[in-house]
Amino acid sequence: MTPVAPARRLLDLRFVLVVVALWTLLRALTAVLLHRLATQHQDPSVYHDADVGPYLQFATLWDGAWYERIATEGYPTELPERDGQVRQNPWAFYPAFPLAARLLTALTGQPFAVTGTVLATVLGYAAALVVAGLLRERVGTAAALGGVTLLGSYPAAPTMQVAYTESLAVLLVAGVLWLLVRRRWGWAAVLALATGLARPVALPLGLVSLVAVLVRWRGRHTRPIPPREAVGMVAALVGCGLSGLIWPAIAWARTGRPDAYTVTMSAWRGGEPVRPFLPTLERVQWLWGEVTGPVVLAALLGLLVLALAGPWARGLGVEMRTWCLGYVLYLFAALDPWTSIYRYLILLFPLFVVAVGGGWHPHDPASRRRPTWVLVVRTVALAGLFLAWQVWWAWELFMFVPPRDDPP
Repeated sequence: MTPVAPARRLLDLRFVLVVVALWTLLRALTAVLLHRLATQHQDPSVYHDADVGPYLQFATLWDGAWYERIATEGYPTELPERDGQVRQNPWAFYPAFPLAARLLTALTGQPFAVTGTVLATVLGYAAALVVAGLLRERVGTAAALGGVTLLGSYPAAPTMQVAYTESLAVLLVAGVLWLLVRRRWGWAAVLALATGLARPVALPLGLVSLVAVLVRWRGRHTRPIPPREAVGMVAALVGCGLSGLIWPAIAWARTGRPDAYTVTMSAWRGGEPVRPFLPTLERVQWLWGEVTGPVVLAALLGLLVLALAGPWARGLGVEMRTWCLGYVLYLFAALDPWTSIYRYLILLFPLFVVAVGGGWHPHDPASRRRPTWVLVVRTVALAGLFLAWQVWWAWELFMFVPPRDDPP
């Protein structure tokens, strides 16, 4: 592997200021949208706190209400049941975000509606910078800015400035990927363990770690692996593996039930057990028919492989391409896909670079023949499309229509 530039050079002051300005513009546009929905269109019956403004209460709807409950009440020591079946409960939600908001509440005296929203927004800025640094190292400045632009304008990007964990998830995943790209194995293991308290993405991260280790191992003849690095490589694999066990183990210890986490997750499926792959197949068959549905799914997976396997994505490197493929396969296996799929897909941020045409390897002759203005035009066009889609997403999914509604 060729030597890499220090991270401080990739995140130099001028580049950081451009990313921050770009991200601020996109977050301001989203804030205007959310404020309008919160004050003029949201049913006011969902607001229960006269001391907190409509925007902040709007920002704590849906999963935000669960995180607020965790921040104020903690996790139950007994799983709630009805007719012998476990009901939906806080153990489905990972603790890093709500406990950090609780700490901010203790320090500032502000309610969760303030601390949760501010925390998610600040983490969103951090995530944008880490994503920008990671992408800049692989595909250059222009493509990195294009990727960050699409990340910030993505239809479900409003979740990065409300009381949701998307901003924290993007920050942690991008951080682990960047550390693996730079072969900082020990720090990657530590951050992977932290991810295990924020988001259930251990399997795809473990796959990325394994591929990165194998690539490094194959190059041992030209670049020997010292004992210290070998230990770090093992630590990265172990860290990614353990990150998937931390939260289920804590749920077991606190409730006394070995299956506390899995039965809680099944409660969101009407009590049905977690079955790999079948919920996705059943959903696409429900949407497009028993025969057409699997064909559509196979076509989408084929397009993903094509997008990642071609020379137009080679600049991303093996780590980010493996992440995109592994994460989609993980969603296929573990998810009961519905309207929440919009925000789950935000973690596929490396694909945004491919979408704007910036995924070519910097030394590829085809990349040198492509003028920067083409990338800029594609970025602006796609960002405009995403922002229009974002209006639909916020109106149809994030705004709550009592008494029941599809979740964002």
